[in-house]
Amino acid sequence: MNREELLTKYKDPIKVLDYGHVILVDVMGDDFAIEDAARISYQRGTRKTSDTRGLLRYLLRHRHTTPFECCSLKVGVKLPIFVERQWARHRTAKWNELSGRYSELPEEVYLPDRDQVCFQDKKNKQGRAEAFNEADADRCRMEMREETKGAFALYRSFIAQGMAKETARIHLPFGTYTEKIWTQDLHNLLHFSKLRLDAHAQYEIRVYAEAIASILKAWVPLTWEAFEDFQLYAHTFSRQEMISLRSALQDIVGSAGKATVCARFNTEGLSAREIDAFFEALGLAEDP
Repeated sequence: MNREELLTKYKDPIKVLDYGHVILVDVMGDDFAIEDAARISYQRGTRKTSDTRGLLRYLLRHRHTTPFECCSLKVGVKLPIFVERQWARHRTAKWNELSGRYSELPEEVYLPDRDQVCFQDKKNKQGRAEAFNEADADRCRMEMREETKGAFALYRSFIAQGMAKETARIHLPFGTYTEKIWTQDLHNLLHFSKLRLDAHAQYEIRVYAEAIASILKAWVPLTWEAFEDFQLYAHTFSRQEMISLRSALQDIVGSAGKATVCARFNTEGLSAREIDAFFEALGLAEDP
């Protein structure tokens, strides 16, 4: 999908949470621009899509990340402040945020859905466990709503008295919405996606990552496919785990033969190069 088609498809905001959204502002580059960066000696049109796919998969598999930095995404984001503070940890981006020093903040504060009012996870110190029962969740949500109304009533009262906006805002809830324009290159977008699409990421930032991911899939489909295969749904094994895998596969290859095992891998969509790389990583490049 080219830039114009992408901007047309995402001309409307992607709604996130209760007051939030993600708006596509602009993109630079695409899958083929990554190939151009990697194959400087080639001009676009001299390669087939299958060649582009193979190269992008090779680059991501072997962590050759520089060509992906040649593409970038710019979005407008409306999000709660506590989500923005997590997002800001991805320091490789460029962004500009709404200033409460200049603008009077609207009374828009995130209120979690009932099923997101949960107990603290006893094993994961920063995670959630099971949800409250409906009555307790509704009570907590009502208390949050009333506290928010009181905080904003005081905020407006301070401003009416002539207090500086930068001072009047100090007591406002952490869930108050802010807005920003956010620009990041594709390499670091994939890193953001890897971390924030994870099931352990906080729900409220994960849904923003899902909105960003929907744009990435349409913008750079070949890169996204490789990212899913080699990063998002992949796993890194320790040295000890690799020793165990190598031992187990030596027995399998020795019993069934490498050709039989390779045939099974072909049904899983691996290319010949990827199969060779797999066997080489396990020290099984040759039949045992």
